Amino acid sequence: MSRTNDKTLKEAMDQMLKVYRLKGKYDETFAVSSWEEVVGKAVANRTKEIFIRDKKLFLRIESSVVKNELKMMRTQIMQNLNEKAGSEVVLEMIFL
Repeated sequence: MSRTNDKTLKEAMDQMLKVYRLKGKYDETFAVSSWEEVVGKAVANRTKEIFIRDKKLFLRIESSVVKNELKMMRTQIMQNLNEKAGSEVVLEMIFL
């Protein structure tokens, strides 16, 4: 028998993250961890620093060629990261 307050583990985790106000940080961390999957191994290997603060993705890229490629694909990359995270965590990309 199922009770009315039974929840799946996913629902319970989502509720806990919301209650403790950790959902945004969790989504940001998930987006950063998805970087290699979104841009590929070659670009990820040339990424020296990556973090999100105030919905801005900060990147330090060692190759100017790769940096220019990322600038041209900026919108698509942000869209893919937000899709992976399940919420809008990146609105802007800043290169350091």
